[in-house]
Amino acid sequence: MIDELATMDATGQAELVRAGEASPVELVEAAIERVEAMNGELNAVIHPLFDRARDQASGELPDGPFRGVPMLHKDLGAHFAGEPYHEGIKHLRDLGWEEPRNSWLAERWRDAGLVSCGKTNTPELGILPTTEPKAHGPSRNPWDTSRSTGGSSGGSAAAVAAGMVPLAHANDGGGSIRIPASACGLVGLKTSRARTTLGPDLGEPSSAFVCEHVITRTVRDSAAILDATHGPGPGDPYVAPQPVRPYRDELETDPGRLRIGVMTTAPTGEFVVDPDCVAAAEGAGELLESLGHSVVVSHPSALEDPAYIERFIARWCIAVASNLEYWSLKTGERVSAQGVEASTWALGEIGRGIGATDLLGIIAYQQGSARAAAEWWEGGFDLLLTPTLGEPPPPLGSFGFDPEQPEGFLRRAVPTAGFTAYWNATGQPAISLPLHWSEGLPIGVQLVAAYGDEGLLLRVAAQLEQARPWADRTPPVFAGAPA
Repeated sequence: MIDELATMDATGQAELVRAGEASPVELVEAAIERVEAMNGELNAVIHPLFDRARDQASGELPDGPFRGVPMLHKDLGAHFAGEPYHEGIKHLRDLGWEEPRNSWLAERWRDAGLVSCGKTNTPELGILPTTEPKAHGPSRNPWDTSRSTGGSSGGSAAAVAAGMVPLAHANDGGGSIRIPASACGLVGLKTSRARTTLGPDLGEPSSAFVCEHVITRTVRDSAAILDATHGPGPGDPYVAPQPVRPYRDELETDPGRLRIGVMTTAPTGEFVVDPDCVAAAEGAGELLESLGHSVVVSHPSALEDPAYIERFIARWCIAVASNLEYWSLKTGERVSAQGVEASTWALGEIGRGIGATDLLGIIAYQQGSARAAAEWWEGGFDLLLTPTLGEPPPPLGSFGFDPEQPEGFLRRAVPTAGFTAYWNATGQPAISLPLHWSEGLPIGVQLVAAYGDEGLLLRVAAQLEQARPWADRTPPVFAGAPA
């Protein structure tokens, strides 16, 4: 059964348990075997939690929709009490830091019946769109182990793409769900702002750019997990609009004839989009037209403002400074330059030099930009189609740090994250789908909807998945026999 489970999504594995054809223990043991077989080559899982997973699977699991299904969760963001938690930081690794309480999202995974088998690799503080932390070493892409998995949820994406588990936790503050989904040939939905809770520890990190969800092989898994986890927690500062119907029901709902804008030129014109990425978006546009939708070249004019990137980088540096202070206070041990990577410390220093009035100005600018972008949707468009990335998965080692130009490695990230980060500032939902391959590498396409409308994204994503299936594609480094 191990080969079959490697290609089976979480919904399919849950159905085995409900039908009595497999037990939670069998699913978890098979996942552990796959992690042990594959992780040495990929370095996706940095904290195995196998004994804990076995105990959970053999105990009284909640009777949720994913009872007994194994998953992995990223070592940044949602967490369970008593587990290692390092966020890619040497400071936390050396302290052997463990979180003292559950996040509310982790409790929702548990209530859904999911069993976490370990924690996945992430760049330090989730800063870069590649997963190469010095504290734990680089994760490698199962489609080409010399290439980046993307980031910051790169360990999760590598594990799912390689068939270790059917889904894994991810989060997104500038593209960190969609970028690794594109790089590893998977489905990555960034939800609307506040669709899932960040509590009890966090309210609006990075000006509420961050959202939590999963990376999956199938659209139906992404929808079903969101059904199990969406909704605010007590005291959350924002609340997303309630969905019209269960997200799983969206997959069977006709999206109708939509008006879709397509954009293949770089936002703000800061880089040249790789021809393979242009071809991926154009090919998706042709497919959408064949399904009855109207696709025209158009995008929100707000994307053309070059000031957006400068302000995003400044906000990113402020977030780094804030995170370093957060960990100094939480651990009771001052984070020093020796406790983090040189690039992280340099960004923190830049962030500390930005004043409070400047920060408020940046937030006001980004909120105004979000309103300007929303006018495009109000003007009659339903979706925006873009490449997910401006380049194919880059080689490992592409994001080197030069202390003479401390922001330089962030600017190197612009071609990777240029199409994704804007929607974190606006709070809109966006999804990356694996609709294109070039020279053996997956090239994702991104669809963006109006705020609160994950339902429309899932309807169209399911339509595209049916028209051009991708589940039969498996990478050269894979835990089971090809589908």
